[in-house]
Formats: sequence, C-alpha cells, structure tokens
Amino acid sequence: MSLRPSPEISRRHFIASTTAFAGLAVSLGQTSRCAAADEKQTARKPTMFQHACMTLPYSNFPLERALTGIKSAGYQHVAWGVKHREANGENVPVIAEDASPDVAKELAKRCRGMGLEPVMMFSTIYPEHARGLDVLTRRIKQAAAANIGQVLTFGHTQGGNRAVWIERFKALGPIARDNNVTLVVKQHGGSTGTGEACAEIIREVNDPGIMVNYDAGNVMDYLDLDPIPDIKKCAAEIRSFCVKDHRNWPKDQDCGPGFGEIDHYKLLEPVAFTGLTMPLAYENIFAPLVSRPTKPEEIDGLARRAREFMEVVISGLQTA
Repeated sequence: MSLRPSPEISRRHFIASTTAFAGLAVSLGQTSRCAAADEKQTARKPTMFQHACMTLPYSNFPLERALTGIKSAGYQHVAWGVKHREANGENVPVIAEDASPDVAKELAKRCRGMGLEPVMMFSTIYPEHARGLDVLTRRIKQAAAANIGQVLTFGHTQGGNRAVWIERFKALGPIARDNNVTLVVKQHGGSTGTGEACAEIIREVNDPGIMVNYDAGNVMDYLDLDPIPDIKKCAAEIRSFCVKDHRNWPKDQDCGPGFGEIDHYKLLEPVAFTGLTMPLAYENIFAPLVSRPTKPEEIDGLARRAREFMEVVISGLQTA
C-alpha cells in the first residue's frame, strides 16, 4: 500500500497552510503597526503649557491687585513683571535688582498662598550692559530662592554685542544650572530680533542653562517679519513664550493673542509635542485700536479672554 497522500489531500493541506500563514502575517503586521503607532505616540508626548499671566499688564495698579486679578481670571501660574504703581503713586519694582534672595522667597510664598505658582521673572537688564553679568547673577539667585524656573532677558532694540553675549552666557550657564534656573532670551529687535538669531547664539554657548523664549509679537513688530517660518528655525531651543500678538493694519500695534494677525495654531505647532513643561507668559493681553483699560476689572476680563483663547488653540493642536 502506498503511503503517499493523494493529490487532493496535498492540495487541501497546502491551501490551509498558506491561509494560516497569511493570517499570521496579517496579524503580525497589525501588531507591528500598533507597536509603531504606540512608539510614535510616545515620541509625540504633548507639551505641558503653563498659562502664566504677567503682572506687567497691571503695572498701573498695585502688585497686590495684579495678583488678585490674575487669580480671579483663572490662572494658576504667574510671571513677575517690572514695576507697579502702588497706592501712594510711587512706581515700585516687583523685585529690586539688589534685593536679597529672601525678598524673592517671601514674594513667592505670598503668591503661592494666593494659589499662584510663579514660573518666570524679568531680569530688567540687557546681557551686554556694564552691570549685566552681576545683575543677571543676582536675578538667578533670586529666582532660585523663590523656586522660579526661568529668568527672562533680551537685547537692546538697536542690536546687541554678540561676542559679549556669548562670553557672559558661557559664564552664566553654569550658575543657572547650579541654581536649577534657566536663563531665557527673547527677541527684541536689532541683531537679536528673530528666534533664529537668538538660537544661533544659544547653540554657540551650548549650555542647557541658557535657552530661547519666543515672542512672536516682537518678531512681527520690530522687524516686520512673519514669525511662523522663524519659529521653525529655533523650535528645539525654545523653553517658554512671551504671549503677544501684533497687527500691521489698520494700525501698527501689539495686542493680546487672537486680536492680531499671527496664526497661533501655526505658531505653537512646532512645539506642541515636546514632552517639556513650557511657561506661556502673557505679556500683552490688550485689544488693538481701543484705549487701554482704566479699571483693573477690565484687565481681569482681558486676561481671562487671552487664556481661554490659547487653551482652545492648544486643545485643538494636541487633540488633532
């Protein structure tokens, strides 16, 4: 008797085996695609944006009123501005350049007691200033005492001395890192008026203690450039934003986000999935063309509107 299977049995066995193999291949392919999708999703971890209204829009009112207004507008974070007109009519610095770190620590405690976490403070001095190195060092130590993550600086509107910037930033970088603070540099016209120009300096300094803050309104205002192509050239170095929009028509004017000509969906898209925590410091929240508010309650409303607009933009970007 022959033990060789009949042609019909062999054919059925071949078809069944082929079908099973194809099914396994499809299954493995689906698993591979799912794994790749999971890996891609992990690689695209959303940026954690911190909405921090600056006290700057309230500079004509006491600091205490600025803080209560920012909190009432729904913010959980705050960025310290420059000066405030107190009840006696005097313009008083939020934190003086020569103030001890304990003063900053006490103000931060006061903010946290109101439910506001401070995340950024102005340096109030240009990097190339004769006292720039000394004051920026003091600011870093003030920020460290207050547990504030970023100190903001920028150059003169007519330009800065690149060689001095690099020399001083290389000295300041280790100080910033030792104090768990990042010194961030934003655009302010002149030779450092674009994110690309600031990023080139940061790359040459090559210290994680010195990074870029992006101010789209200033790029459009001082240099009349579209910030959307510019931000793509410095996205890897950005660690925070000064939120400000701009209009060229019918009047050349800075304004709050959503009131100007900048597309904030396109602006934030290059940094929407960095996995980093980035403060959004609301520097200008005002409406264009109309007069500035004379009552703090009006500023409260504009602060709320700015935050809600940006929250919608971010939600759309990160959901899509």
